[in-house]
Amino acid sequence: MKRIILFVLTNVLVVAVLGIIGSLLGVNRYLTPNGLDLTRLMGYALLMGFGGATISLLISKPMAKWTSGVRVINQPQNSDEAWIVDTVKKLADKAGIGMPEVGIFDGDPNAFATGAFKNSALVAVSTGLLQGMTHEEIEAVIGHEVAHIANGDMVTMTLIQGVMNTFVVFLSRVIGYAVDSFLRKGDERSSGPGIGYMITTIVLDIVLGFAAAIVVAWFSRQREFRADAGAAQLMNRKQPMINALARLGGMAPGELPKSVAAFGIAGGIGKLFSTHPPIEERIAALQNAQG
Repeated sequence: MKRIILFVLTNVLVVAVLGIIGSLLGVNRYLTPNGLDLTRLMGYALLMGFGGATISLLISKPMAKWTSGVRVINQPQNSDEAWIVDTVKKLADKAGIGMPEVGIFDGDPNAFATGAFKNSALVAVSTGLLQGMTHEEIEAVIGHEVAHIANGDMVTMTLIQGVMNTFVVFLSRVIGYAVDSFLRKGDERSSGPGIGYMITTIVLDIVLGFAAAIVVAWFSRQREFRADAGAAQLMNRKQPMINALARLGGMAPGELPKSVAAFGIAGGIGKLFSTHPPIEERIAALQNAQG
């Protein structure tokens, strides 16, 4: 339940902070004596929605390093680290992207990719993954993460989250204004937003935020199928990725910080809110794929 709440409220909190800043700076003057200025409100919603999502994207790599305790491999200290770096480079070259930073973090089996730009991303694998899989399976997992980067999934998810945030901000305030106007009908002495507006917008920010999170999670699940297929393409066969997924299905996947949970190799927080499809569905999709 904790992960669900964190996942849903991450962008809502960023938007809320930006909203406070906007209020202090006088940006959100979309409530006029004559009612709502929808043009200004839409501009405000776009600023808050895409502002929050963009900030999350730009700080994704340093936040991932900090929250996961990633140790970036600048100079390999042993043969295993040298193999990981060489594998990432080989797959990145084949995918046509710049060499990502490569890191290792302590924890149960998992891996993730993050970063705002294709040519300066980060691929990190856990010690549990390295200890519990064969080299071929690890290569498939790394291929999955490289495919995320090559597909531009970080930017795509940011755009989707930005659109959802924008709708949340816009709709909650339009509905809040309508509720407030109804509650204060006939009260000519009042001016400015009332308690009905404030309570309604707060409640709808949360409720619509949950609805937006369901949509974003659905897009994330479709993207996972593409990354699985991308790994199979990078390795010129799908069996290593199938084997890696099957291996993950028998393990307890490690928890990832909310900032990178959607870009891991495994994980899930319930059917509607899960960023990853069930392992069985991913294996079936690969088995049924052509080639």
